[in-house]
Amino acid sequence: MKDDVTLDADQLRARARLLELLGRHGRPIKRHRGIYLHGRPGRGKTMLMDHFFAGLASNRKRRFHFHSFFAQLHTAAHESGSIDKAIDNLLGRAELVCFDEFHVHDIGDAMLIARMLDALFTRRIVLVVTSNYSPEQLLPNPLFHDRFLPTIARIRTHLEIVAVDGPLDYRTRAAHGGTGFAAGCYRIDDVRDVETAEVVLAGTREIQASAVDGSAVTFDFAALCGTATAAADYVELARRFRRWTVRNVPPLREVPPDWAMRLVNLVDVLYDADLELTLAARTSLSDLVAGVPAIPDLARTASRLSELRQPESAVLR
Repeated sequence: MKDDVTLDADQLRARARLLELLGRHGRPIKRHRGIYLHGRPGRGKTMLMDHFFAGLASNRKRRFHFHSFFAQLHTAAHESGSIDKAIDNLLGRAELVCFDEFHVHDIGDAMLIARMLDALFTRRIVLVVTSNYSPEQLLPNPLFHDRFLPTIARIRTHLEIVAVDGPLDYRTRAAHGGTGFAAGCYRIDDVRDVETAEVVLAGTREIQASAVDGSAVTFDFAALCGTATAAADYVELARRFRRWTVRNVPPLREVPPDWAMRLVNLVDVLYDADLELTLAARTSLSDLVAGVPAIPDLARTASRLSELRQPESAVLR
């Protein structure tokens, strides 16, 4: 982790709260409330959680990215025929669970999340969560929000709510280049003619790829995000392909909202798996995300894409 002098006030406060979860021997204190870290993208929430997780002197700990967890939960529920058994299988004998990028946008997911949280709280498992949303902002759709209020109340009862929302998005200050996701590139490349080379499978779903070369894959944006793909498909493909290129990405205000939301989910999955992404767009990063109405988590996507190497004209301003 960064030295104390480089941590802002919110990060220092959050780190102190996380350390309070541990006993003298570095194991979770089971009677302790968990922690819910929330704030805008790029404020260091995942960094703090990952450092905390790495320092735990326990092999009964689990860390999940939320997209990956839900993909595993649906698979386990299908195989076992029971949500409760699926949760048991995924959590095992865990005494601490970390969830990165916790969010609730869909009423169906909300009901599943409620059951999952009840199972965690019943088992007295220590829970650490990062989110771009305060508990009251979860499931913001006014048609459904009231149905999630009991779960929000349980979150506030069982977890200490800690804001990590300093003034700086650290990703915009990061040096470009490196390994994994940061080794990728954001470039402006208006190539409209795309030939399909191969079909790749995600479960039973066929997705048209522009090129496949060993562990590298190239997709046209419309073929990957303009069809009925889901985050679970990206999780599965991320296990097979280590280097990704997505071409011909238009300004997101020009495409249907579900296309833009799929790009958000894709970047989440690749970022969490730390896989190299080259995104070839028709416009700069600032223009890519400008004027897009009501797409949840788009600010997080822009923050993450700002870590990629890019020409000066593509930098998010």
